[in-house]
Amino acid sequence: MLSVPQQLQVRFHGRGGQGVVTGAELLAMASFREGHYAQAFPAFGSERAGAPVTAFCRIAPRPIRTHSPIVEPDVLIIQDVTLLHDLNLFAGLVHRGSVLINTPRSPDELGLQERIEASELRVVTVGATELALAHVGRPVPNAVLLGGFAAMEPVVSLDALLYAIAEKFPPVLAKTNCAAAVEAFRFVTAQSKEHCDAAAD
Repeated sequence: MLSVPQQLQVRFHGRGGQGVVTGAELLAMASFREGHYAQAFPAFGSERAGAPVTAFCRIAPRPIRTHSPIVEPDVLIIQDVTLLHDLNLFAGLVHRGSVLINTPRSPDELGLQERIEASELRVVTVGATELALAHVGRPVPNAVLLGGFAAMEPVVSLDALLYAIAEKFPPVLAKTNCAAAVEAFRFVTAQSKEHCDAAAD
């Protein structure tokens, strides 16, 4: 079983139709598979196609007593890069927190260097929509991004995530989403290794 801190709080941001709430649920399912306690729930508000949607997931080694929205996340998962223009997107993110963004562009190309340096953030990007289109045939990046999350946070394993996807989706859809998630996992793993090698130099 992978370790988990006292509590890991993950906040998801995306748009209606991108499977934001399902992404939080998949992460909770994978966490249960690892033997952790977890909860997942959406923010109340419009979920019409294209409208901003927020969901939350808490992971802990013991029962979770709080059920309020997450205001100080340890990790942000941003499913739509256009939301970076929202000034409230990073609200409450802890110092040295982690951010996973659905885009093939680098953090430098997104203009995030100043924010990264100010809060010592770890920002990882992966083209999840492109991977979803290639494997699933639909621009739904939720499960794909979780492959990247498994590579960047030692809380849920790739195996636990693939199990959750297989439980959540019909067989054909599960197979294609699993393939996309594995590719995202490998991409982020390689990206992290390159970053570590560059830092060592």
